[in-house]
Amino acid sequence: MRITVEDILRWLASEMTFDDILADFPELTKEDLVAALEFAAMRQHRTSTAV
Repeated sequence: MRITVEDILRWLASEMTFDDILADFPELTKEDLVAALEFAAMRQHRTSTAV
Protein backbone atom coordinates (compact mmCIF):
# COMPACT_ATOMS: atom_id res chain seq x y z
CA MET A 1 0.00 0.00 0.00
CA ARG A 2 1.33 3.41 -0.91
CA ILE A 3 0.41 6.21 1.47
CA THR A 4 1.27 9.75 0.42
CA VAL A 5 2.16 12.83 2.43
CA GLU A 6 -1.05 14.34 1.05
CA ASP A 7 -3.05 11.43 2.50
CA ILE A 8 -1.51 11.96 5.93
CA LEU A 9 -2.12 15.71 5.84
CA ARG A 10 -5.74 15.21 4.83
CA TRP A 11 -6.32 12.70 7.64
CA LEU A 12 -4.83 15.11 10.16
CA ALA A 13 -6.90 17.97 8.72
CA SER A 14 -10.02 15.84 9.19
CA GLU A 15 -9.13 15.64 12.90
CA MET A 16 -7.76 12.11 12.90
CA THR A 17 -5.11 11.77 15.58
CA PHE A 18 -1.76 10.05 15.18
CA ASP A 19 -3.23 7.16 17.17
CA ASP A 20 -6.25 6.95 14.82
CA ILE A 21 -4.01 6.84 11.76
CA LEU A 22 -1.65 4.29 13.28
CA ALA A 23 -4.58 2.06 14.25
CA ASP A 24 -6.00 2.20 10.71
CA PHE A 25 -2.61 1.78 9.01
CA PRO A 26 -0.39 -0.42 11.20
CA GLU A 27 2.34 -0.39 8.56
CA LEU A 28 2.98 3.26 9.48
CA THR A 29 4.96 4.43 12.49
CA LYS A 30 4.84 7.64 14.48
CA GLU A 31 8.17 8.51 12.87
CA ASP A 32 6.56 8.16 9.41
CA LEU A 33 3.87 10.67 10.37
CA VAL A 34 6.40 13.11 11.79
CA ALA A 35 8.54 12.75 8.65
CA ALA A 36 5.50 13.55 6.49
CA LEU A 37 4.86 16.72 8.50
CA GLU A 38 8.53 17.72 8.29
CA PHE A 39 8.52 17.14 4.52
CA ALA A 40 5.38 19.26 4.09
CA ALA A 41 6.84 22.05 6.25
CA MET A 42 10.11 22.10 4.28
CA ARG A 43 8.22 22.12 0.99
CA GLN A 44 5.98 24.97 2.18
CA HIS A 45 9.00 26.93 3.39
CA ARG A 46 10.73 26.57 0.01
CA THR A 47 7.55 27.64 -1.80
CA SER A 48 6.95 30.66 0.42
CA THR A 49 10.56 31.90 0.23
CA ALA A 50 10.97 31.47 -3.53
CA VAL A 51 11.20 34.71 -5.45
